[in-house]
Amino acid sequence: MDNTTLLLFVTATFVLAGFVKGVIGLGLPAIAVGILGVVMAPAQAAALLVVPNLVTNGWQIATGPKLLSTLRRLWPMLATICLGTWAGAGLLQQQKDGSATLWLGAALILYALVGLKAAKLRVPPGWEGWLGPVIGFTTGVVTAATGVFVLPAVPYLQALGFDKDALVQALGISFIVSTLALSFGLIGAGALNGTVAWQSLLALVPALIGMGGGQFIRSRISPATFKICFFAGLLALGAYLCWRSLA
Repeated sequence: MDNTTLLLFVTATFVLAGFVKGVIGLGLPAIAVGILGVVMAPAQAAALLVVPNLVTNGWQIATGPKLLSTLRRLWPMLATICLGTWAGAGLLQQQKDGSATLWLGAALILYALVGLKAAKLRVPPGWEGWLGPVIGFTTGVVTAATGVFVLPAVPYLQALGFDKDALVQALGISFIVSTLALSFGLIGAGALNGTVAWQSLLALVPALIGMGGGQFIRSRISPATFKICFFAGLLALGAYLCWRSLA
């Protein structure tokens, strides 16, 4: 693949991934790492995502409702996301057979099917204090192994009963913390340096264009439609991750 074709390929990937994120609040890393994995190593793709992830999630946080109250509620989970990501540092570089990605995709499919069946998962109020840190640490390790922040944090956040805008904001907060933690791991592994950071900055432009279009769509759909889009998006992501790991 020549440089021009590679540039167009990367640009289209980030527009698509940004659009999906704008609609349902997640999907940028899963889609981008999956598609870019065709032309580069997973660790390299994850490093290219750092700046788009940080900025798009910052945008997602800024456009949401009660930031401070959400932070107070989620900080135990956020802290252990960092610990789990650092504990699993190096797993992404070591992964050769794609098994972690396959299991992640299968779990996403199962969760999406349960959600589309209208099953309402709810975390009892008394459980948040101990369950949040467990969810955070586990999610951190999974993120370190796959480069994708999804499970089990996304089902957990959805089960906390946030409305659609608050859920998207909570996802953005979690993603930005995870991205920062993963970035330190990538720097330590030598996958993220000044050159890659500059390339990551350039990838931000198409990601923002796509995200703007996706947010336009989200602002014009009902909560019920958003729920369908949310779980359908998770189902598609899960199927794609399974296909990618088996291809």
